[in-house]
Amino acid sequence: MSEPTVPDASAPSGHASTPGFRPTAVTAVPLATIGESIGVVVPGASSGVPVTGICLNSRAVHPGDLYVALPGASRHGADFVAQAVGAGAVAVLTDDAGAHLLALSNDIPVPVLVADEPRSVVGRLSALIYQSRPDGAGAPALFGVTGTNGKTTTTYFINALLRALGKRTGLIGTIEILAGGEPIPSLLTTPESTDVHALLALMRERGLDAASMEVSSHAVAFHRVDAVVFDVAGFTNLTQDHLDLHGTMEEYFQTKARLFTPEHARTAVVTVDDDWGRKLAAAAGIPVTTLATAAPAAPAGEATGADWSVVHTTPRGLGTDFVLRHRGGTELRVHTGLPGSFNVANAALATVMVLAGGHEPAAVQAALDAEDPFTVAVPGRMQLVSTDPAAVVDFAHNPDALERALEAVRSPEPGSKVIVVFGATGQRDQGKRPAMGAIAARLADTVIVSDDDPHDEDAAAIRADVLAGAVAAKEAEGLDCTVLEVFPRDAAILKAVELAETGDTILVAGRGHEVWQEVKGVNLALDDRVELRNALTARGFTVLEDHRIES
Repeated sequence: MSEPTVPDASAPSGHASTPGFRPTAVTAVPLATIGESIGVVVPGASSGVPVTGICLNSRAVHPGDLYVALPGASRHGADFVAQAVGAGAVAVLTDDAGAHLLALSNDIPVPVLVADEPRSVVGRLSALIYQSRPDGAGAPALFGVTGTNGKTTTTYFINALLRALGKRTGLIGTIEILAGGEPIPSLLTTPESTDVHALLALMRERGLDAASMEVSSHAVAFHRVDAVVFDVAGFTNLTQDHLDLHGTMEEYFQTKARLFTPEHARTAVVTVDDDWGRKLAAAAGIPVTTLATAAPAAPAGEATGADWSVVHTTPRGLGTDFVLRHRGGTELRVHTGLPGSFNVANAALATVMVLAGGHEPAAVQAALDAEDPFTVAVPGRMQLVSTDPAAVVDFAHNPDALERALEAVRSPEPGSKVIVVFGATGQRDQGKRPAMGAIAARLADTVIVSDDDPHDEDAAAIRADVLAGAVAAKEAEGLDCTVLEVFPRDAAILKAVELAETGDTILVAGRGHEVWQEVKGVNLALDDRVELRNALTARGFTVLEDHRIES
């Protein structure tokens, strides 16, 4: 597999430009040690150059950094070496193409190391420089969650349960990063490996006990979690998404499966509700605890096919009470205040992962009873804006997630309608667009197709793909729904509220916590929660107070 390209190195990437992101105390590593670790000879005169950081972004270089110049989408990082050196970079690591570019420019006043695929060694070097997980360091304990849907909520649930157990925790994910200080807004599901290792070192420096992290397939494919070994890796599910990167579901699965090897994790918890989960549990190269959240309950006292199973689900308010039963007979009583069977699955996975991390069932039960950790609000994940009509913002942006969200918000009250606003992301897997349109037509009473993030693609063409799926399903299956096209997105949200009556449900799906909409390279301010709240207020509906999200 050839080395993937990255965004242009002149632009900020991940979180490396955020002040206070790195540990405050780093012991310098001689450049010769760095060269030796990746099989590159460093000339004697440069062997003692002290390196105290590593960075992929020329605009985020700190004095003492090794600047890694990688090929970008349109420019090579070597084009920005002068800026990096001007900011204090003491050495450069690049590939043959970068070295050629540097040879054509003026003399570079710092040593240049050349590797065949520098991206593949960045994680290893980051761990070496920041000493993020030195031998014998037991903290912070690391919990990594992967899968198509549910990663964000599960990591928030793990974080909340660990806090209920009295632990000082960190969080790395799609929405924000927590490292014992103020939250840092997130730009990538999983930051670059330079940032990940800096963060882990910062968490260790601040005395955190545990951290939970979302691990995307992009993170595995692009080496963002290289040299990170999770104490517990968790798997939620696998459904169609990111095929623009992976090509096939099998390749998508194999990328995820690389997390469940000794290189990346010590033990695992795998949800085995579908064939992909069962395949992963069988193929993983590390000890696996299996979890069934959708299988029929076994009679009391009898074993189930999985190590842990969800049994006895009972609705309570918008959420669910359920029992987690181990094949050996141990049971835990669990509650989640978030709606949907998928949040039962997320809460169950979080619980079993914490158990797999060494916490005793009795202590976990006491924390569940005392703190109700799985009622934590997760930004843009089934986030309730009002209750009458029910108005929900969710990140559902692929067929499976949209189907689950629509099923979760359907009220049992007679005559209650579901109105959904959604679109599809530009320059992504086009095959899921008509599928999402068809799902919306089957499960909603009013389907309002609008824009998500078009990026550089024509927004009208994206909407047409989604509409085609909705209209085709309506006509072929005789569905009694209304299909509308309304844009821009704020107008679509306003239309949904205009159509809603007391007792109905509005679901605004696809963007969740995001506050910018990218159109032709321009970021437009747009927060679905704000637009929905404003539209509801204008119609005289009562909205919930907008407290800061607990995390």
